Amino acid sequence: MADAPFAGRVALVTGASGGIGAAISTRLATAGATIAVHYSSNHTSAQRVVDAIVSAGGRAQAIGADLHDAQAPERLIAEVREALGSVDVLVANAGLGRRGTLEQVGAEEFDEMLAVNLRAPYLLARAVLPQMRAQRFGRIIFMSSVAALTGGILGPHYASSKAGLHGLTHFIASRVAQDGITVNAIAPALIQDTDMLPGDPGDLSRRIPVGRLGTPSEVADLTLAVLRNGYLTNQVLTIDGGMYPR
Repeated sequence: MADAPFAGRVALVTGASGGIGAAISTRLATAGATIAVHYSSNHTSAQRVVDAIVSAGGRAQAIGADLHDAQAPERLIAEVREALGSVDVLVANAGLGRRGTLEQVGAEEFDEMLAVNLRAPYLLARAVLPQMRAQRFGRIIFMSSVAALTGGILGPHYASSKAGLHGLTHFIASRVAQDGITVNAIAPALIQDTDMLPGDPGDLSRRIPVGRLGTPSEVADLTLAVLRNGYLTNQVLTIDGGMYPR
């Protein structure tokens, strides 16, 4: 069990068709979890993640949902429950990262960003918490960004949506800790093989003290360490190559 700490557990990873979400899904499967691989529109890529997990002896299923829709989170949780069982581990990783300036980001763009990056994670957590409380075990990770701490360069809508996840983390974590549920946020910066890089990878690398972009597997390493630790909760952990020391 030391090598499979999540044996018998069901994990939902949103935005899991590639990049960070795919890496986390694979690592959780290696740790014994059954994985709901969520995707928004790219079923083919999500199925590749599922096939890799299954070929390695794990159990996984791709499940689609458009998280722009306020009703989608609850439907997604219900579908995962029907297909695989109740969600024990939630990694809310799906997000939008469209770039925009103050002049370009109006009400519509701002609301769309918050709907996917903040409202959906909240509604997903709200939907899984009753079962987690009943069984006195649960793990929730909100995937934030260093932009939540620095403002970043993608835009005001993106930074605001990610900063909101920190407030959500603190609000929920303090209320469910005694139920055996941990709630944390992870804030990466400049991770390769994702679609949220705000510029040329070579130029961006020069901004980072370690001199390179991070990798999805490095974010997955931290995520698994956080999920395994029942004494770590109510924290925002950065993984950014030294960009934001604190």
